[in-house]
Amino acid sequence: MVPARPAPRRPVGAGPAAPEAPARARGAVARATSRTMATRTKRPRVAQPGGGGEPDSDPVAGFLSWCGRVGLELSPKVAVSRQGTVAGYGMVARESVLPGELLFAVPRAALLSPHTCSIRDLLERERDALQSQSGWVPLLLALLHELQAPASLWSPYFALWPELDRLEHPMFWPEEERQRLLQGTGVPEAVEKDLANIRSEFYSIVLPFMEAHPDLFGPSVRSLELYHQLVALVMAYSFQEPLEEEEDEKEPNSPLMVPAADILNHLANHNANLEYSADYLRMVATRPIPKGQEIFNTYGQMANWQLIHMYGFVEPYPDNTDDTADIQMVTVREAAVRGTKGEAERLQLYERWDFLCKLEMVGEEGAFVIGREEVLTEEELAATLKVLCMPAEEFREFKDRDGWGEDEWEEDRLTVTNIPKLKASWRQLLRDSVLLTLQTYATDLKTEEDVLSNKEAYAKLSWREKQALQVRYGQKMILHQLLELTS
Repeated sequence: MVPARPAPRRPVGAGPAAPEAPARARGAVARATSRTMATRTKRPRVAQPGGGGEPDSDPVAGFLSWCGRVGLELSPKVAVSRQGTVAGYGMVARESVLPGELLFAVPRAALLSPHTCSIRDLLERERDALQSQSGWVPLLLALLHELQAPASLWSPYFALWPELDRLEHPMFWPEEERQRLLQGTGVPEAVEKDLANIRSEFYSIVLPFMEAHPDLFGPSVRSLELYHQLVALVMAYSFQEPLEEEEDEKEPNSPLMVPAADILNHLANHNANLEYSADYLRMVATRPIPKGQEIFNTYGQMANWQLIHMYGFVEPYPDNTDDTADIQMVTVREAAVRGTKGEAERLQLYERWDFLCKLEMVGEEGAFVIGREEVLTEEELAATLKVLCMPAEEFREFKDRDGWGEDEWEEDRLTVTNIPKLKASWRQLLRDSVLLTLQTYATDLKTEEDVLSNKEAYAKLSWREKQALQVRYGQKMILHQLLELTS
């Protein structure tokens, strides 16, 4: 499968696990790589892949009864409902809620993880054999077993899951549609990596394990298609407990399923947050929530391309204040190469690029990430512009010193607001890189604006077309802002 996502770019206390998300940190800067929205499809009862019994005729009533049995405490001020939510099931305030108020508390015993499932002893014994790049295999095996177990503790919880064959992640779109609608956004490339990794992980680790334990995994769950669906479900509905500050060098915690918490829909402008303690996970209001208003969690500070990739939805422009646009690092190199005169200058430029690679500022698969109001990869982009644009003598001295000190770096802070104040050569290289990036899309900004401004034309678009349009438009707006700032 694919590697679990590191912590969001700023800690949020809780974040859903997600695949194909190389870190944006120095030394591994790359396309980062995501759950419910205003036009998300309804979440009907999950189709049980054999066993599991019939879901309760009233899934919410069954779930609330189960909460009482497992000690999951919901505040009387909140309700699980389809009414008054942006999509499917959500949580709504029955009464006004104040900041800091507890909305619900989930005991750790009610979490569904490799450590709480009914085959936890087996998964622990076989831990070494289940090691993978993603770190997700034990949880996925736990889900595969519990879904078909006749008396799973979590059956009432499963009744609130979406139908697995109706998930809207781009990995389930036809390839032609994915390429046509999302070209230039970074999503098709991320999905292709996901699909290759999922297939490899399933056939090399998961299927052999299930076949070795036929008493625990019936034929109905030994399916690559089902495994794809559960990967997408974990991608969209699981949580990753953040590491403590002193554990920053450790691998990220493995994902786990958190009943009640995964009912909450996401907004960048959220009003609740998940907090972790030794015995409970608590959802706490972060600002006043009026009676009747939906309660929103955050899945991290996610750009729209990440949301569509990992959760199957976007926030329409301009609602997602965390949206970003990427400029591939090799695109900046290409722009710089095009500006050279003769073979000697071209070779010198490649020497500079190789030195930036040595400093772990750039990489062949990395990207510079630009938000609406900040450069998320500020240090890397500033270093790249400086090194690629500096005079030859200055570069020789710079290389002899093996880089620069902290004081020198502080002199070259790069923010969105100071882009117009950059050296002319820096601005030109950045502008050329933006223009090359815009060429990777199949349409230009005006085409997107014409559709968005025409209500009748927009209404005729399919759901997927609308989502993809919002992804492309948000990215192009940021890139065009860069063009204005570098002009």
